[in-house]
Amino acid sequence: KVGWYNAVLQPAFHLPYPDDTLAFIVLSTPSMFDKALKPFVNKERFKIIRDPVDQCVSHHLSRVKEKFPDQKVDVIFDYEILPSRKPKFLAQTAAHVAGAAFYYQRKDVKLDPWGKKKIYGVCIHPKYGGWFAIRGLLLFPDIQVPFLEQRAPVDCVSTEEKRIELLEQFNFHWQDGRYRDIIEVKERYSEEQKAYFATPPAERFKLLGLTQ
Repeated sequence: KVGWYNAVLQPAFHLPYPDDTLAFIVLSTPSMFDKALKPFVNKERFKIIRDPVDQCVSHHLSRVKEKFPDQKVDVIFDYEILPSRKPKFLAQTAAHVAGAAFYYQRKDVKLDPWGKKKIYGVCIHPKYGGWFAIRGLLLFPDIQVPFLEQRAPVDCVSTEEKRIELLEQFNFHWQDGRYRDIIEVKERYSEEQKAYFATPPAERFKLLGLTQ
């Protein structure tokens, strides 16, 4: 429910919908690369002009909207920003309140070792660890769900030591991706997918056999 999200944030970040409005957080799993992105690129290779992943996600979410012709469906993508440069929604907070992934933050560590350093939080999924992405939000403004029960996300990094290790790795060594394996995962990115996301965006077109 939108109200779960708004309840944990300052008014500047609130979504402008009634509290009982139904919303879905959209995640991409490791298999997205082979099952969605590559087929999309093969089909649309002459139309891709911006970012293949963003356009692939947009394509699939527009198809979801088509499945509900009688409903108003608002889509907010993870990369969208307001004129103020603030993100249109805080993806990790949304994933946490929806019960999709646990958003580990500095406040989840009792004995904070970082002093004045800025420490960013990170979401961990109970099945995929850090090998997933939050892609967007689907909102159904005309559907109110007052009786929907909130489920807490699975706290899969439950010890103090592991949480410190996770935040250390994510903040100071994120390039090596070790934080993604903070728990035992069921599935991770393929080597091809790792190479794709490790490549600067402007050079990714070559990897997919596209010219810019």
